Parts: sequence; C-alpha cells; structure tokens
Amino acid sequence: MESKVSEGGLNVTLTIRLLMHGKEVGSIIGKKGETVKKMREESGARINISEGNCPERIVTITGPTDAIFKAFAMIAYKFEEDIINSMSNSTATSKPPVTLRLVVPASQCGSLIGKGGSKIKEIRESTGAQVQVAGDMLPNSTERAVTISGTPDAIIQCVKQICVVMLESPPKGATIPYRPKPASTPVIFAGGQVRADPLAASTANLSLLLQHQPLPAYTIQGQYAIPHPDLTKLHQLAMQQTPFPPLGQTTPAFPGEKLPLHSSDEAQNLMGQSPGLDASPPASTHELTIPNDLIGCIIGRQGTKINEIRQMSGAQIKIANATEGSSERQITITGTPANISLAQYLINARLTSEVTGMGAL
Repeated sequence: MESKVSEGGLNVTLTIRLLMHGKEVGSIIGKKGETVKKMREESGARINISEGNCPERIVTITGPTDAIFKAFAMIAYKFEEDIINSMSNSTATSKPPVTLRLVVPASQCGSLIGKGGSKIKEIRESTGAQVQVAGDMLPNSTERAVTISGTPDAIIQCVKQICVVMLESPPKGATIPYRPKPASTPVIFAGGQVRADPLAASTANLSLLLQHQPLPAYTIQGQYAIPHPDLTKLHQLAMQQTPFPPLGQTTPAFPGEKLPLHSSDEAQNLMGQSPGLDASPPASTHELTIPNDLIGCIIGRQGTKINEIRQMSGAQIKIANATEGSSERQITITGTPANISLAQYLINARLTSEVTGMGAL
C-alpha cells in the first residue's frame, strides 16, 4: 500500500488542510481568481479557501492522492516563485525555504512523530524537508499545526509521506477543526495605532507594540487618501497582515468605550493613559464622492463589505441613491473623528484593492 500511495496511484480521497496568512492566500487566488482556477483545473483537486476578514485562512485540498500531490506541487512552486520575486528587490543572497503549515488532527500527530520521534526523523532524512509538529493544539480545536519547509521537491515528497501516515492511522474520536478567528473591531491605541485583535495581545507585547512606530501609510488630500510611499502598506491592511498604521491621531481615541482588555487599568497605565478616558468625542460628519463604477466594491455582495466597514470603524455610513446624469455617488460618514478616519481608511483600502486587481480578496 505504501509504495502505491507514494507513486500517487492509489485512488483514495483525502482532505488536507493548510493554514495560510492573507498574503499567501492572495498569491494563490491570483488576480481575479485566475491562479486558483488554474490550480483546480490542472490538479483535479477541490481547493476551497475559508472566508476572509481573518489574519489567517484555511485552504482545504480534497481529492484522490495524485490530485492532492499535484495541487501541493503547484502551491509549493508558486510560493518559491514569490520568494524569488521578492529577492530580486532585496540584497539577501541566501534563498529562504518554502514553508507550508498543515493542520492535522492531534490524534494523528502521534503516528506522524513515531515512537521516540522515529517516524518524523525518517521523513526528514528521506525527503530533506524540515518537519515540525506543534506541541500545543490550535485554539478551540483538537488540531495541531505541522510546519514543513524546504525546496518545493522536498515538500512534495514530505506531503506524500505524511499522506501515507494519515491513511494508515485515521483520526480517533471526533475532531474539532480549527477555525481562524476573525479580526475583531479595531481599537486605536496611543499614537493612533490600530490593533485588530486587542484581546489576544498581552500587556507584555502591548509595550512592544507601542515602541514600534511605523511610517504613515498615506496622506489625505482632499477627499482621497494618497498612498505613501507606495501601495504595499494598503495591501497589507487589506490582507490583515500587520497592525494598521497610524491614522494621524495625536491623542488616543477609544470609540465609545474603555479599552477592551482583561487588565484594562494595567494596559492603560502602560500607555500613559488615565483610566477615566471613556467619553466619546462629539460626533461629526464627513462626505465623500465615489465613482459609480467603484461603489460596488465598497458595498459588497448584499451589503457585506459596507456592513463590515461600519462594524470595524464604529461610524454610521450612508450611501446616497444614484442621481440621474451623475457619475458619482455621495457617501456620508458620521461619528467621532477617529471613527470617521478609520472608515475613510477602510473605504480607501477597498478602492485600492479593487483598482490594483486584488478585488478577489
């Protein structure tokens, strides 16, 4: 059975789950979904990508073993291509390895490690790939991350061997799959920095976060935010890769409430913040005009995107009906200056991702 599987000849349907960051998912989806479409057609595997609005996404690959190996090969080579492209703009001389993170039921990890680590050692030696099984389970699940890194060929051989183990040792009991947590409502910290998930940040790395002062990502000119110095920061925002850059506030603003941290007093002291600052600044209104042909990317299917922007920014956003003879639509944003600034920023991130062909995200 083992030799048949490693040759990809055994027609067994398997499901492999991968954990990826937004940037990696963007690379696999490609412009307007072309890359993932090609991968599905050429490999014959089903490739599903979990819903967005999370810093991490789950990519599920299902199909006969040979289709899975083809899909993995295409993903590994695509990531290597990305590494080569990013190196052409940098001074680095050594090429970093391609890294993939599998999500495997914890009940199968024992077989993957083997007695005294014998199996994992054998996989490392025979494929040349680095393999590491996380000691802890992923949050709210019974799954662990298995990180594989190496050349694309080493990764493909390694995935084949992992598939053999998974077929020989099916999961025991019920598996609670890992579901990445959506980025919660952002909170603007001192210096105007926004962190997507404050509850996950301990007070220890809050102080690190505050020492780190990134450059402003854009400057507002008139009604439009002009990316500064380039679009990469906005792409990172659109893909939830990094804490949001400063929004130009000089004072901390907490939309309508105290900082939602368990140790809020400690966190506020850490930020030189007195615990009594929970009154909202007075509401104000800001108006934007958006070309008709771009309004769809802001509203989203059945209003999903505009609702997301409302929820994340805490601002009220009204989109005027189209008027006859006009090529633009009026958007009215109401809220605190911080809410308005964040809503504008999120709207501009949507526009930028649409204009640069990354609307598939």
